[in-house]
Amino acid sequence: MTAERETLTYELFGTAGRELAEQVAADGFEPDLILAIARGGLFLGGALGYALDVKNLFVMNVEFYTGVDERLDLPVVLPPTLDQVDITGANVLVADDVADTGKTLELVRDFCTGYVSEVRTAVIYEKPRSAVRCDYVWRHTDRWIDFPWSSQPPVRSRSDRPAH
Repeated sequence: MTAERETLTYELFGTAGRELAEQVAADGFEPDLILAIARGGLFLGGALGYALDVKNLFVMNVEFYTGVDERLDLPVVLPPTLDQVDITGANVLVADDVADTGKTLELVRDFCTGYVSEVRTAVIYEKPRSAVRCDYVWRHTDRWIDFPWSSQPPVRSRSDRPAH
């Protein structure tokens, strides 16, 4: 990993979301639903939903990163899990903030395979080492990315909360 970082501002995120939607539209792909990978993909999923006039938004909670460049061995789907009957036969656009190793996108894409009509992927950033070559990419980088929604520490840490 290089010491230099890629910085995405909220203003640039607006541009990225719009330009990704334009790529999808220009390609002729008409998603029936957008499947956002939580948490980072929630922002892009919403932006693409509005720009592509897709009201059906679904979420898969997948944990992989545990810190800056620290991750689990394999991504893990967290509850509540998506019911495959809800996406059966649909054209699905999977949205995430970054394809770093690509393992999270691979997990979600494989989850959809065999149930959906077609699945395509859209990310703001794709890194060269990604195992998945995304269908729609705003930028390519090999740098660590500072996203506006995760570049600052939480206002309150979960460890600060009293036990129930």
